[in-house]
Amino acid sequence: MSAAVDRHVAGLARDGWCQFERAVEPELIAGIEADLEARFAATPLCQGAFYGERTRRFGSLLSRAVGIERLVMHPLIIEIAEQMLLPWCERIALNLTQAIEIQPGALPQLPHRDQDMWQGPKGRVEYLVNVMWPLTRFTRLNGGTRLWTGSHLDPDIPVLPEDDAIVPAIVPGDALVFLGSTLHGGGANASFAPRRGIVISYCLGWLKPFELQWLVYPPHVARHFSPELASLVGYAQHRPNLGNVEGQCPSVLLREHVPDHLQAIDALRPDQTEAANLFIRTQMGEMG
Repeated sequence: MSAAVDRHVAGLARDGWCQFERAVEPELIAGIEADLEARFAATPLCQGAFYGERTRRFGSLLSRAVGIERLVMHPLIIEIAEQMLLPWCERIALNLTQAIEIQPGALPQLPHRDQDMWQGPKGRVEYLVNVMWPLTRFTRLNGGTRLWTGSHLDPDIPVLPEDDAIVPAIVPGDALVFLGSTLHGGGANASFAPRRGIVISYCLGWLKPFELQWLVYPPHVARHFSPELASLVGYAQHRPNLGNVEGQCPSVLLREHVPDHLQAIDALRPDQTEAANLFIRTQMGEMG
């Protein structure tokens, strides 16, 4: 597994994307699509040139299909995301789970970088890792995801020639991983059938996520998640003290009974704990 992670991380660093074949069994993907079928049918087409007016999108997938947790918590994917993002944060967070259906006749999507939703400095920090899980085969004809290899190396280039775009051929069970700094976009669907996929993304743990996880999965829902999944969707602090509830880790809300009065507890990095303790010892020494 370690060798596979290193290989995919190297591909991401070099090209801005990589392809992970047979990441899960196709039967898992078929089951997820069956669970989402009614939601696809009931969801209206999007409005706006970016989302695409021949496209359907919906989120909250952990509440809509049992198999989604397998995708979100895929150990190799999590390790890849952590290797790419942990230099700039202490813990990663779930940014988005979204199902996408591109209808026949859909136009190509505007090429974009997902990191641009955040207004921080670009080129030195990676904010996001995306994973596209196809529900149907992705091809250039049916609107497969377009990627511009190497575009993550210069985020100041807003657009590149369409002829330079790569459309990886992926099938259910495969995973297409690409950085938030990689220029990409959904393709035009010139086929006679919808193209369906699921995008799951992970971001720096101190960022506000694209999909507001705490509202999507409130405590009465997240209480039934594993501790690892609950932490990933936001029921965990990011040191120092970021994302707390009454000065405690928000996982306190997942208890059966939450006290009316909570004791605020430091959640500091080791260096900050040492500095705070040293300061207190110094003050006590001066007072003594």
